[in-house]
Amino acid sequence: MIKEKAQILDQEGIRRSLTRIAHEIIERNKGTDNLALIGIRRRGVPLAERLAARIREIEGRSVSVGILDITLYRDDLTTMAHQPLVRSTEIHFPVSGKKLVLVDDVIYTGRTIRAALDAIIDLGRPKVIQLATLIDRGHRELPIRADYIGKNVPTSHKESILVLLQEIDQKDSVVIYEPESIREETDEKAKPYGKQKPSGVATPNN
Repeated sequence: MIKEKAQILDQEGIRRSLTRIAHEIIERNKGTDNLALIGIRRRGVPLAERLAARIREIEGRSVSVGILDITLYRDDLTTMAHQPLVRSTEIHFPVSGKKLVLVDDVIYTGRTIRAALDAIIDLGRPKVIQLATLIDRGHRELPIRADYIGKNVPTSHKESILVLLQEIDQKDSVVIYEPESIREETDEKAKPYGKQKPSGVATPNN
């Protein structure tokens, strides 16, 4: 059984965090001109879509949303024992000259974001790249920081952050788990996702 240590955000907490981030994005970028959001697969995608919906509600204008797969840009690709599952990147707008906001669920070491930056730069030269994350759990290994944070959650390396989203997991919740309690389920559930962790598990995080 998976043992939940503590709930960080419930459905309403996630909603409030995303609404605040949407306002901060608009304020920092002085509106929505030339603005686009890019969600990092997997849970960064529904978060980017929700942020775009909030921005549309606030400003009355739509912003483009893209989907980024960073599998082939991972710095641990050559050390993987199994073949990683590569999904498509779907960015149907030019990134050059754009104000881009990368969106992910959790930032941890910073290595996922580094890979995402490499992938974006291969597509063009944005005017600026900003980062929005629902959870910042610390323990950075690279000099990368988020511009917009839903919640800072100090954690130990022995703890795991679990992000559940309605679009993927049929519920909204962010919790801390003891890693020993998820190991049993990880072996079986991780299989369909290749490199991915089981549904909702974000460890190791970004």
